[in-house]
Amino acid sequence: MTNGTNRRGRLLIVVVVVVIVGASIAYALQRGGRSPAARAGALQLQPSHGPIEAAVRITGAGVGTAKKVTFNGVAAPFTVDSSTEVTARVPTSLNPGGVTVATDGGTPTTASFEVTRPNIVLILTDDARYDDLSRMPNLKNDLIDHGMDFVNGFVTNPLCAPSRATILTGRYSHSTGVYWNGPPHGGYTTFTGKEDDQSTIATWLQSSGYRTGMVGKYMNGYKQQYSSDIPPGWSEWDAFTPVYGSVDRGGYFDYYMTINGKRVFYGNQPQDYSTTVWSNYGVNFIKSTPKSQPLFLYLALRAPHVPVTPEPKYANGCQGLAPLRPPSYNEADVSDKPAYIRDLPLMDAKVQAEVDLNHLDHCRTLLSVDDQIGRIVDTLKATGRLQDTLLMFASDNGFEEGEHRWPSKKVAPYEEDLHVPIIVRYDALTQSRPSVNKDMVLNVDFAQTYAAAAGVKAPRAQGTSFLPLLAGASPPWRQHFLIEHWAPLGVPWYVPPYCGVQDGQYVFVQYGTHERELYDLSKDPYELQNIAYDPADAAIVSSMRARTDKLCRPPPPGMRS
Repeated sequence: MTNGTNRRGRLLIVVVVVVIVGASIAYALQRGGRSPAARAGALQLQPSHGPIEAAVRITGAGVGTAKKVTFNGVAAPFTVDSSTEVTARVPTSLNPGGVTVATDGGTPTTASFEVTRPNIVLILTDDARYDDLSRMPNLKNDLIDHGMDFVNGFVTNPLCAPSRATILTGRYSHSTGVYWNGPPHGGYTTFTGKEDDQSTIATWLQSSGYRTGMVGKYMNGYKQQYSSDIPPGWSEWDAFTPVYGSVDRGGYFDYYMTINGKRVFYGNQPQDYSTTVWSNYGVNFIKSTPKSQPLFLYLALRAPHVPVTPEPKYANGCQGLAPLRPPSYNEADVSDKPAYIRDLPLMDAKVQAEVDLNHLDHCRTLLSVDDQIGRIVDTLKATGRLQDTLLMFASDNGFEEGEHRWPSKKVAPYEEDLHVPIIVRYDALTQSRPSVNKDMVLNVDFAQTYAAAAGVKAPRAQGTSFLPLLAGASPPWRQHFLIEHWAPLGVPWYVPPYCGVQDGQYVFVQYGTHERELYDLSKDPYELQNIAYDPADAAIVSSMRARTDKLCRPPPPGMRS
C-alpha cells in the first residue's frame, strides 16, 4: 500500500457543524411573547457514521424548525420528523467540513460524523437473460432478498465489448467508439487505441485509495498477444486471454489467463472450470486486501456464453426446465420486419432442439455462477466487509433463444437482447430489505454510481448515479433511453447499424438501411407487429425519430444522422 493510500484510508472523518436557529422575536411575540431560543442543546446523530446517501437522524432542541441542512457546505435533502428531529441524507461530498441545520437565526452546535466509503463488487455474467435466474437460490437469498431488483434494467448496445466499454467508462458507444467486438470500431484495440482505458472506474477508484481487482473476461480482443498488457487502474490483474481457434473451448476449459502479466494455463479437469477458478481469484483478492482499505472487485465470468459448457457436476442439472415458447418464438410471419429478419428461415426441428439445449445449458452454467455468488458473499461476511459493500449482479447483454427466428444470438434491438438483470445489495442504503424498482437503469449508469458511492469524480461519464434509488428516494429520472449498434458487413448474423429509443411504452429503431421498427410494448410486448409504417402512428414515429436524432450523436459509422 502506498503512503498516499495510507493517508486516504478507508474512512474519512468529517466534522458536523449544526446551526440551530430559534424563532425570530416577531414570531416569538406572536406565540405569546416568549424570547428567542437561546443556545440549542447538544445534537445526537444516528448513525454517527455512514456512506454517501445514507439516512442520518439529527436530534436536538429546535431542530424541527430547520430550513436547510448541509454536509461540508453541500446541501442535503432532509425531512422534518418532529420539533426535535430531522432526517437528512449524506450528499455526494467527502471533503472535510460541517453539517449545518439552519433556521431564522440561532447559535452553532457541533457534532462529529464519519463518512465511509463502501467496497464495490460487480459480478458480471456473459449473455444471461433477465429471465434466466429461476434456479439461482444464492442470488435470491443473498442479494434479491436483501437488496433492490431493478426489473427495468437495460443495456444500450446489446453486445459484449460495447457493453463492457460502457460499464468501465460510463459512456455510450458513440462516445467510446466501441460498437463491435473487434476492429475497426470495437474490441480491445479500439478501446485502448482511443485511450478509453486511461479513464475508467478502475483509475478513478485506485487514485482515491481503493485496491482494484479485475478477474475474468476484460474485453473481446484481449487475447494471447496482449497478455503482458495491464491496463491502468488495476492493482490486481487476473484476466482471461483466449487463443482463438486453438485450445480455447469457449472459456470454460482449456484456457489461458494472465496473472499480473504472467500466462497460466488451465486444462480440462473439474477443478479447472473457469467459473470456479476465476471466483477463486476473486475470493483471494478480497481476503488479501487490507481491512483498512476499500476494494473494488470486477468479477467478469464467462457463463453462460456459447458454446455453453456446464460444470461436470451440473451436467444433468435444471431438470424440469421448460423450453422457451413465447409468442415470438420461431415467429411465423416476419413480413413486417427488416430484411435481415425476413431473410431468416423458420427454425427446423434440429435448430429448435439446439436452441432448447442451449437454454437448458444456460441454466446449468448459472448453477455454478450461483455457487460462486454464495462464496463471494460468505467471504465478504467472513472478512467483516459485507455490511459496507455495494454488491451487484448483472449481465453484459441479453440473449435470444429463438424469438423472431433468431437462434441463440443477441445484437438485435429486441427486448430479449436489451433487457438484463441488475440486482444490487447495499445494506447501508437498502437496509438489507428486499425491494423492486421499476425505473430504467442502464449499464451506462454503473460507473457513475460506483464513483458517487466512493465520493470521486467520473470524468466524461454520461450515465446517472442510482444511489438515490437504492436509498429509496424518488429523484427525477429518465423516461427513455438510447439504443445503438454497428457491425461490419459480412459477419455471421449481421444486423445493419441502427439507432433508436425505448420509452417504456414504445420502442423505435431506425436502421442504416432506411428501414424502421416501432412497437407498442404495452399492447405488443413480444414485438410481433411493427407499426412504424401505419399512418395512424405517424405522429409517434415522428416524435420517436426526433428523440433518436437528438440522442444518437454521432450516429454509428456509415449511418447518416
